[in-house]
Amino acid sequence: MSSSPASPECRILVFASGNGSNFQALVDALAAGNIPNARITRLIVNRGKAYATTRAEKAGIPWEYYNLISHGFQARGETDPAKLQEARNKYDAALAEKVLALDEKTERPHLIVLAGWMYIFGKHFLAPIAEKGIKVINLHPALPGKYDGTHAIERAYADFQAGKLENNKTGIMVHYVIEAVDQGAPVLVREIECREGESLEQLEERIHSHEHSLIVEATAKIVGEIVASQQAQQ
Repeated sequence: MSSSPASPECRILVFASGNGSNFQALVDALAAGNIPNARITRLIVNRGKAYATTRAEKAGIPWEYYNLISHGFQARGETDPAKLQEARNKYDAALAEKVLALDEKTERPHLIVLAGWMYIFGKHFLAPIAEKGIKVINLHPALPGKYDGTHAIERAYADFQAGKLENNKTGIMVHYVIEAVDQGAPVLVREIECREGESLEQLEERIHSHEHSLIVEATAKIVGEIVASQQAQQ
C-alpha cells in the first residue's frame, strides 16, 4: 500500500539585520494561521547584536550570524574599491552556498524574505538561488520605480516639501529581488499620501506602521502560489 503524498509546505528563510519587527510580524502571522502551509525554518542575521535573534529564540527558530567582516571576507577599514567588490562577491557566493547546503527535504527554503536586511545582494548570491527556483522578496519604502536605494523616505519627503512629489503620494512595496536595486517586479504595493505640516519623523512612523501588514500579505500571497504549484505536481 503506497503512502499518501506529504502535505504541501512552503519553507521560509528570513534575513534580518536589526530589531526584527518585520520578522516578528511573520512569526505572529504564522502562529495565527494567517500564512497557511508554511513555516520559517531559519533566520540569518549579519549584525551580531540584532534583536531579531532574541525574537527567533523565543519562537524556537534556529538562527545564524554571518558577517562580511567578522567571517573574514573583508578586512576591517578596507577602502580599495576592487577589494571591497571582491569581498562582497565572495560573501554572496558563500552565503548562497550555505543556503543551498541546507537539507533539501526539510530546511532548504522555497522562499527567502529580506525583512530589514541592510545589505544589497549581487549576482553571486542571486543567480545560484534563482537557479534552484528559490524566490527572494524584499520590502522597500517607496512606490515601484521611485526612490530606489537608500533614504527613500527622506527623498520623497524632500520632494513633497518642494512641491515635486507626484500626486503627493509615496508608499511601500514588497518586490522580487533582482540585481538592479529595488527594481524587481512588485508583489504588493500600498500608496501613502503625504500630509501638510507633517514632520519627516511622523511620515516615517506612518510608513513603518504599514510595513508589517504588507510583508505578511505579500508573503502569504507568494506562499499560496508556491503551495498551489506543489499541489499541481503531486
